[in-house]
Amino acid sequence: MVRRRGPLLLMISLLLAALAAWVANQWLAARVVAAPAPAQEQVVVAAIEIPLGTKIEERHLSAISMLPGQAPKGSFHNASDVLGKVASSSIISGEILLAPRLADSGGGSSLASVVDKTMRAVTVRVDDVVGVAGFLLPGNRVDVIATEKDNLGTQVRASTILSNVKVLAVDQTASSEKNEPVVVHAVTLEVTPADAEILLKGKTAGAIQLTLRNPLDESDARTPRPEPPKPAAVKVSMPVKPVAPEVMVLRGTQLARTGTAAALSGQSH
Repeated sequence: MVRRRGPLLLMISLLLAALAAWVANQWLAARVVAAPAPAQEQVVVAAIEIPLGTKIEERHLSAISMLPGQAPKGSFHNASDVLGKVASSSIISGEILLAPRLADSGGGSSLASVVDKTMRAVTVRVDDVVGVAGFLLPGNRVDVIATEKDNLGTQVRASTILSNVKVLAVDQTASSEKNEPVVVHAVTLEVTPADAEILLKGKTAGAIQLTLRNPLDESDARTPRPEPPKPAAVKVSMPVKPVAPEVMVLRGTQLARTGTAAALSGQSH
């Protein structure tokens, strides 16, 4: 009798286990169906690489889905908000488009939109040597060295007049799609209004040379300017007002001040 109960209890245990698994599966399925999927929002990204100074078109744009609140600050949710803007820096494919990296075209040229509000774009003529053998590309950083001969023409002075200057365009190209060296004839630099005057003065006084910088180098390489000689101090002596002498009169046992000698002489007369 005991031997017959063993298989029966085993079968009952298996049936109960299967029933428990089925109930648990049904409960989990009901919970999954009851919980709605979180809503997602669309974020505009670059479908292809967008070079510096490029005007944004539909072919440049794509979109990805993100959870609400996960999109970075300054991102766009509609492609229409991005069309017509100009890339103020190079944007790689798949990168989320951010407002600080785009500029309004304002109906002008793409290069004018890239120039910062407080800066100016100045173009200087270069050759294959001044232009770093054609290795300059938009977005690079350069130093500007000016050379000038003395009055006798026997000695040449060289000094770095500008440092860490951004290259906006090479010839008439504001994008850096090609990495091959190209001999250029003009380079457009982004400088402050004061630095624009220094650049043009240096170019007029002699010759200039561009030196390519490492993009991670933020140091200031400008040659310190000698301080102008301080003017010699001039000592100004103030006129001293003469003090009239006083006359002391002894009257008996008392000593009294009666005034200046000039006053006494006037009274005596």
